Amino acid sequence: MTMPEIIQQGGPVMWLLATASASALFVFFERLIHYHRSQINSMEFLNGVRNVLKRDNIVEAISICEATPGPVARLAKSALIHRDHGKDGVREALEEAGLMEVPRLEEKLNLLATVAQIAPLIGLLGTSLGMMDTFRHIADAGLYAKIPELAAGIWQALICTAGGIAVAIPSYAAYNYLVSRVNSIVLDMEKASAEIISMVHESIQSTEETQA
Repeated sequence: MTMPEIIQQGGPVMWLLATASASALFVFFERLIHYHRSQINSMEFLNGVRNVLKRDNIVEAISICEATPGPVARLAKSALIHRDHGKDGVREALEEAGLMEVPRLEEKLNLLATVAQIAPLIGLLGTSLGMMDTFRHIADAGLYAKIPELAAGIWQALICTAGGIAVAIPSYAAYNYLVSRVNSIVLDMEKASAEIISMVHESIQSTEETQA
């Protein structure tokens, strides 16, 4: 039996599950690509920026940050823009930038979590409707109820149960995997923040010594 036939046998609820499954699949791959672009080699990137700062070329350093994707590059850009505000100002700028980056990383994950949570309930709804249809046939036909008609309702109920579970399991696994990717990126941001503060502080000291 093909997938369209299974969906048709499962009734309208299966189309709802199919839509939820397609939405979860889209979110997973969209976030996966986004996280892949966001997670760069932070130390290599910051070393490159530091080398530029040693030449006291702030404009080029900011340009490198703008040309590099990911939250770490945006944190570095924010720190460089606020370098004239002192070490405390740079730290505050990094904290504010970090607070803006985390929601970007977590965007759309709620949809994936929602699909994982409600898919079994949608399947249960389909199961209930299928059993209701079966008992309706029994009530209408009594002893003359035909087995194929009864089997159709039970078949619909079982398909919806299996469909809800089949959508929920990979959605939940995908959600947990993406959350682990977010945590990894956030940890990388925290490590990079300390390095960025040190890098900008060195740049400030170097500029002051040159001016002196």
